[in-house]
Amino acid sequence: MEIIESVYLDEKLEIVRDIDFLQYRSQDLPTWCPGCGYFGIVDAFYKACRELALKHEDIVTVSGIGCSGRTPIFVNSYGFHTLHGRSIPVASGLKLAREDLTVFAVAGDGDALGIGGGHLPHVARKNINITFLLFDNSIYGLTKGQSSSTTPYEMRTNSHPAGNPDTPLNPIKLALSYGASFVARGYAGDPQGLKQIIKDGILHQGFSFIQILTPCVTFDKENRTWKNLKENVYDLNLRKEEKNMETAMRMAENEPYGIGIFFQDRQRPHYQEILRNK
Repeated sequence: MEIIESVYLDEKLEIVRDIDFLQYRSQDLPTWCPGCGYFGIVDAFYKACRELALKHEDIVTVSGIGCSGRTPIFVNSYGFHTLHGRSIPVASGLKLAREDLTVFAVAGDGDALGIGGGHLPHVARKNINITFLLFDNSIYGLTKGQSSSTTPYEMRTNSHPAGNPDTPLNPIKLALSYGASFVARGYAGDPQGLKQIIKDGILHQGFSFIQILTPCVTFDKENRTWKNLKENVYDLNLRKEEKNMETAMRMAENEPYGIGIFFQDRQRPHYQEILRNK
């Protein structure tokens, strides 16, 4: 039995080496909790980079703090692990200084929409050509399970054991309202579908906002669990002509589970184009 298992693993490892599957992964092993959705997110991220044949030296991944803040450590590229809520301004500065780079900003729901929430409207209105990945598990995981900006009303957390008294933010509606030229939502449990959304976001010329639904398996046992997500996530199936602001806002209203591209404006110039024409 042990010999058969060893041969099987050897064969699988050969397949992985042949397709160079791990070329975008660093030598550091991820330190997220077993079962965390972030593994699916970075898997989709690696695949998107590989299918677009992005060069390691041309990628920069910028993060804030929290569990998502570790992401640059696990990517075989340049990276910044910055201050709380500051991944977007740092990523924006990088892109403005080095337009040739493919720049990603990464943040959790608390990091991006709490202390960092003031940066989102400005990168959206300027339409700076970066891709923003919002790891949204609706809770502060690294600091042990407090309510975040997207925690549902009345959900019990370690900071609100009697129930969260705050109304949650709607990330998709925020991005649309602020004028992001690419707005989409993916799901950590669907790495293949998420890979395509990330690829579309990278190829989009302008600010790409991608909310990614993911569970926190350690501190959320009742709301955004794998079971809950699996039962409720569905494909938006919007046709190209339907990806307009009116349809997108209607789909985003009180709608937390549809995945796909809500809105895309391919005609709007990104910030670097505007500056070159000044």
